[in-house]
Amino acid sequence: MSDHPTAKAAARPSRVETPPWSSGKSATRAKAAIAVVVAAAALLVPTGSASAAPGATLVSDTVLDPSALYFVSYDGLVNNDSFQQDAILTYAGHQYTAWYTSSRDAVVARRALTGNTAWQKVVLPHRLSVDDSHNVISLGVSPQDGRLHVAMDTHNTPVFYLKSEAGLVSQAASRDWTAARFGAVQRSLDGVDLGAMTYPQFVVTPEGRLQFSYRTGGSGNGVNELAEYDAGTWRKLGAWSSATGSWTGPNGVVSTTRNMYLHGLTYDRGGRLHAAFTWREGYAAVLCNGGGLTNHETGYVYSDDRGRTWRNGAGTQVGTTGGTRVGIGSPGLVADPLDPNHGLMNQEGQAADSAGTPHVVISYVPGRFTQCVSNYAQQRAQYGRAFHLVRGSNGAWTKREVPVAPGSTQRTKIVFDRADNAYLVMPRARIVSASKASGWTDWTLVFDRSSMNAFGEVNVDTSRIAADGVLSVQYQQASSGTTPSPIRVADIRLG
Repeated sequence: MSDHPTAKAAARPSRVETPPWSSGKSATRAKAAIAVVVAAAALLVPTGSASAAPGATLVSDTVLDPSALYFVSYDGLVNNDSFQQDAILTYAGHQYTAWYTSSRDAVVARRALTGNTAWQKVVLPHRLSVDDSHNVISLGVSPQDGRLHVAMDTHNTPVFYLKSEAGLVSQAASRDWTAARFGAVQRSLDGVDLGAMTYPQFVVTPEGRLQFSYRTGGSGNGVNELAEYDAGTWRKLGAWSSATGSWTGPNGVVSTTRNMYLHGLTYDRGGRLHAAFTWREGYAAVLCNGGGLTNHETGYVYSDDRGRTWRNGAGTQVGTTGGTRVGIGSPGLVADPLDPNHGLMNQEGQAADSAGTPHVVISYVPGRFTQCVSNYAQQRAQYGRAFHLVRGSNGAWTKREVPVAPGSTQRTKIVFDRADNAYLVMPRARIVSASKASGWTDWTLVFDRSSMNAFGEVNVDTSRIAADGVLSVQYQQASSGTTPSPIRVADIRLG
């Protein structure tokens, strides 16, 4: 059976999908998984619906740096990669962002969102060490003491980290923006050694503690870990996902190592921490063709105690941070049971609406095009489609294909406006929206400006939307080779 809506599905509003394999341990897990309801693309806009997809209007577009560092590696740019959480953020009336200049210097900048809104820039005492798009800059704010935290330039290496003086972001109007406001660059978190890592990300708890998420180990054999900054002190909480356990692919080949790729870590208004993910196997022989990706399944867990204990969608405890880890054999994790032969992308997007409902965006090559991706880059760009997953109050996940193709190998982010309308920010800063009134079914392309010349993935400021209804998108313009190009911020009013 195919993994995409078929003609039979089009004749009915929805149906429960099963993956295109039916034997082995994988099939056993799939049968036990939460049901995934898939709606045909032809039914995405209900007939006679009074709802209309909300719009998106460009307000301004400013230059951060006319000559930012540019090189393409792993299909991405070091200044714009989907796993940056965050590269641009808003706090207490000011917006902050970061990038590398053409001279490889790390820069952090701020602007007030009212009054004098010119960007102020500070060059940090660090230069990018290697041409690797994994080595992004991620920003975080610790509300308890008003510091800006910066983690950067790491791919299976110790992180480069520094933080500002206390009060710099909480009292921004009374503090000048100078390099003297920042401490020295470290290879640990104030002496807490986390070892070699990749994907540094910050997230703030409802109480104002700053958490740090990162992966140790490597692609296909790595684990997710957490650290926490509380009352001015960092401490390591430990690992919470497992790299081990046997998984049987659709061809009967067994893989024994993997890593969990997060779509993000998101606290909702009620304090629940959501984590959607995909697995990447460490053994390429599970694929039908070596030109594909070993990513498979979309999974989901949550935590109600700030990442200490992890539960599946049914509420069953499946892991603890620093203890028993969430693994491939943990029950009830699967939100969408997709096999590894469809070029499923990792680290795409997730968000929670105002009711605390988790939403996930994923993309892959549906089975109507091929059941065996043999050239991941070419076939994802040509045939890849985005899908919206939302978890219902009964625990079932509804999955709908978005009728606007990404047209790219790269990834899409999802955000919500203050009325819970959803927006997919696709590669090249194209925006597709759906209204809450329609049940997020009326997906429509509402923003597409080729004149922006945005390269692939863009960074989004989710925190500003709640403040004033504006989505800020940090993007870098496409160039060639290693020719520097402008990096910019476009402000787009939603709704």
